[in-house]
Formats: sequence, C-alpha cells, structure tokens
Amino acid sequence: MNVKYAMILAAGLGTRMKPLTLETPKPLIKVGSKNLLERSINLLENYGVEKIIINVHHLADQIEKFILNIKSNIKIDISNEKSLLLDTGGGVKEGTKTFDDNPFFVLNPDTLWLSNYLSEMKSLEKNFFKSKKPCLLLVNKKLSFDTSFKGDFNLKKNIVSKDIENNFIFTGLQLIDRNCLYTIDKKVFSMNEVWDKLMDENKLCGLESRQKFYHLNTEDMYNKISNLDIID
Repeated sequence: MNVKYAMILAAGLGTRMKPLTLETPKPLIKVGSKNLLERSINLLENYGVEKIIINVHHLADQIEKFILNIKSNIKIDISNEKSLLLDTGGGVKEGTKTFDDNPFFVLNPDTLWLSNYLSEMKSLEKNFFKSKKPCLLLVNKKLSFDTSFKGDFNLKKNIVSKDIENNFIFTGLQLIDRNCLYTIDKKVFSMNEVWDKLMDENKLCGLESRQKFYHLNTEDMYNKISNLDIID
C-alpha cells in the first residue's frame, strides 16, 4: 500500500536565507523552473499521495495564493499558524488532526527534492510498516553538497542514535503516525523532542539515502545549487 497523506513544513521564518526571504517565503524561492514548495508537492503527487497539509506563518498570504493557483490532483489544505508559530512538532501535531491513525510523510521543502527520491520513499514506507516505528531518511554527511554539516544522527541496523560525533544528516523526510506526537504534552515544541524520546527507547528507525544531498539553508548555498546542471 502507498501512504496517502503528507505534511509539508512551510511556516519557518527563513532567517538564514535573508535577504532572499525578506519579501518571499523560503518555500516559494525558485530553484530552476520551480520553487521549493512546488518541487515538494510534485514529489508527493508522483509518489501517489492524495492529501497534503501545508502549515503557514511567515508571509503566509503568498503561500496561500500559490496553493490556490497550483495545478495539482492532490487535495491541499492549509494549517494556519499566522498568530502563533508552533515549531516543527507542534505544527505537525496541529496540522495532521484529520489524518486520524493513518501514517503520513513529513517533508521539509529546504531540500532539493528530485525524482530520484521516489524509490527511497518506497523503501522508507516498507521499513515503517515492517518495524512499526517512525522512520527518518538520513544521508551520510559525505554525500552532502554543503560540507559544513557536522551530522545529526548515527545509524546502525536501521536504528537511529545521537552521539558526540554523528555521521548522518536528516534529509528532511520522515514517515510517522500521530501516536509519537502524543508523548509531548505541549502546544509548541520541536520534532527533536519527539525524536529524543523515541531514541531513548530505541524506537526511532532510519533509512540511509544514497542520493547526493542538496540543502538550501543560506543565500550562498542557494546561489551555488542554482548554478548546478542538475536543475531542470
């Protein structure tokens, strides 16, 4: 079975991408012919996702307008965080209420999502249903285009851990259900709090990505990635 639900995290302030994000929300920044949000939506649609929730805060009206005009067969709803930014975990907890007990992808649009990731999404899904545990897509920092990353996690036998030195970077793609979110009894919280609890119990799974990792986190990195010949 294919996972039919997903959430895209589009409410961030894009602080590190200034001045690009002063007048344009980061998800709407174009890389090649498409913006980051459109690339994220296209990936999920090509995978077979049928419903997407997108949370908004910074320059939210621009994102809402873009969603109204986008040509897509996916049902897309907005989770409004205009009055209060809920952070990643709080945003996912609030935005996915209509997903009930169904598993769903969570996608950060900061990554350059190319079609090569479709097969890894399928592997992530198989891992999730086999282990019955939340699953992150990780990549060895040696595959990162940006060599400044120090690493977020380690990965051994598909179990995620965090140590003094970490060799794997979170790509921005995870597959979870709402059960893991109930462990945090707060409205505003980071997904890191969820992951920490899961790692304490060896209940956070990971899958290693084999793709070159392109992550847009600064204006300089945006310029470098935009000039690559991989961009359509």
